[in-house]
Amino acid sequence: MGEYLYEDLTEKIIGISYKVYNEIGFGYREIIYKRGYIEEFNDQGINFIAEFPVRIYYKDRLIGKYYLDFIIDDKVVVELKIANDFYTKDIKQLLSYLKANKYRLGLLIIFNKDGVKIKRIIN
Repeated sequence: MGEYLYEDLTEKIIGISYKVYNEIGFGYREIIYKRGYIEEFNDQGINFIAEFPVRIYYKDRLIGKYYLDFIIDDKVVVELKIANDFYTKDIKQLLSYLKANKYRLGLLIIFNKDGVKIKRIIN
């Protein structure tokens, strides 16, 4: 058993993150990187859902909706950002996604001029 939750799967996702960055480079909008991930997930046969809609209800009434960038193998939520560093608001956002959807692990992945940074968020 690995040291980390879903270790083999997260290693693949992390490897894809570097591959996408190295292929595309820095300076693009988030959607461009998402498309690179989609291509790579398909090439590697990784099960994923992109732009998964999450609806929030209050007293059976829809009060909000947001989209997860990716759900990988129905285990890991991946959120991509173009940013200089990890920001508290993004960490809290991913944690709320995990809690709302009963997922245990999220990867917050940021792209910046210095490369790729990855933070594991555990619910």
